[in-house]
Formats: sequence, structure tokens, C-alpha cells
Amino acid sequence: MKRAAVLGLLALCFATVAFSAERMPIKPLPRDKCPVCGMFVAKYPEWIGQIIFKDGSYTVFDGAKDLFKYCLNLKKYNPSRTLADIAAAYVTDYYRLEPIHAFSAYFVIGSDVYGPMGRELIPFDKMDAAREFMKDHGGRAILHFREVTPEILKGLD
Repeated sequence: MKRAAVLGLLALCFATVAFSAERMPIKPLPRDKCPVCGMFVAKYPEWIGQIIFKDGSYTVFDGAKDLFKYCLNLKKYNPSRTLADIAAAYVTDYYRLEPIHAFSAYFVIGSDVYGPMGRELIPFDKMDAAREFMKDHGGRAILHFREVTPEILKGLD
């Protein structure tokens, strides 16, 4: 799928999520696996990402990078779903270790901090926290959800 089409679909998803009923984050079960890499997610609570669907079902990830891979290639990972089926998405704030809304988070790329799957997008609820993190751990950029592309993800693998 072309970058413009992916970004357009994500924008539609954001608009849909903004007007849907709030779905609260869940606590992954010990048996929950990341659909992208197959790792058991509960082993990495400080990195958890999650998507809650409108029907109440969910998918969990061992980091923001795999959540992005899933969203940007939903046809591969969950062909029965569309982006419009997503009610909420959460990532874990690096400093606070609490779930935050993925669509409004700030992500640092290129830092010296690694997640369970290696180089990772490091999520923050506030821009100031992302900037402070970059002072201590480096990084190439701070991105919003909609700015993360398949090319950026490839650069992290």
C-alpha cells in the first residue's frame, strides 16, 4: 500500500476513534502473544502496546514498533479487521509506565534504549518528557503516530 493511502487510512481511523466510546486499556493475560513477533506480552509490562476493537476484543504487543507494524499492515496480521474497527490504541509511557493514547503520543526514534525486539519507538504522553529523554538517551527525531511510516519501521529492524 502506498504511503499516502496508509496515512489516509490512519487519519480516517483517528477520526473514527475520536468519536467512538472510550475503551479503557486492558491488562494482558500471561497467555497473550504479540501477533507480529509471537512473544508473550505480559513478560514486558513496561513496553506493552494494545489495540482495543469496537467489539471489545483486543490485540496486545510487546512494544510500539510491533503495534505500528500491525496497524500499517492490518491485512497481513488480521485480514478480518479494518482500521475502522479500532476503538482505541494504547502504548506505555516510558517514564510513567502507564498506558497512554497511542494516537496522541510522542515517539522518540533512534535512541540508545532498546525494547524486547531491539530498536524501538519510545512513547511519551508529553513533548517535554520526550525532549528530556533525548537529552539523556539521544535520538534522531520525535514523531507523532501519523508520522510513523513503514520506511521508519524498516530502519528500526
